Amino acid sequence: MAFTQETVQYIVPELILEEKAGTLHLSLAKQFLPQIRFQESYYQTMEATKEKEVLRFLKEKTGEYDWIRKSLEQRESTLQLVGEAIVKHQQEFFLHQEASRLKPLTLREISEEIGVHESTVSRAVNGKYMETSQGVYELKRFFSAGLQQSSGQGDAEEVASSAIKQQLQKLIEEEDKSKPLSDQKIVDLLAEEAIQVSRRAIAKYRLELNIPSSSKRKRFDA
Repeated sequence: MAFTQETVQYIVPELILEEKAGTLHLSLAKQFLPQIRFQESYYQTMEATKEKEVLRFLKEKTGEYDWIRKSLEQRESTLQLVGEAIVKHQQEFFLHQEASRLKPLTLREISEEIGVHESTVSRAVNGKYMETSQGVYELKRFFSAGLQQSSGQGDAEEVASSAIKQQLQKLIEEEDKSKPLSDQKIVDLLAEEAIQVSRRAIAKYRLELNIPSSSKRKRFDA
């Protein structure tokens, strides 16, 4: 009998979120982040030779070290800022751990808030995780997943589908059962909240939630 050995991959979080007395505190998991060290004793030993080639080599490598160090510091700073912005927008979700409290959020919103390009935010969250008291979440979870939200300039941005599903379910739960909301009416109501989504998408998500059409939800005794 042949046996195969599977490699177990562990998720290592870059951010740690803690709640203390109802307040959320975010920090970098520095023990898991890339580190770089400068061997000062080795540098001094080589510098003491006073040889031109050695000094030129040291100058070159010192410059490379400074560049890498600054790049890592910038990376950590950006990750911290992005993480704090996510926590700010999704605070209700982190405090209550309920999917219904997850708000629509886009990369562009975060980029404009912290003053960096949208692609920078995308790179910062790619493959990154946050550890919370309820588990470890991929940062991408808190962003878009297939629907669109209109910005002030009319541009289309993706928003979290899970949040839209929650809003859809809430609208239907609160509807007048004698006059249930049609898919188009739901589209119109979401548009009033600056969320642009097609009727076809609403129908798709309604079916995924096992919610029948408006004609089948109508109650004549309501």
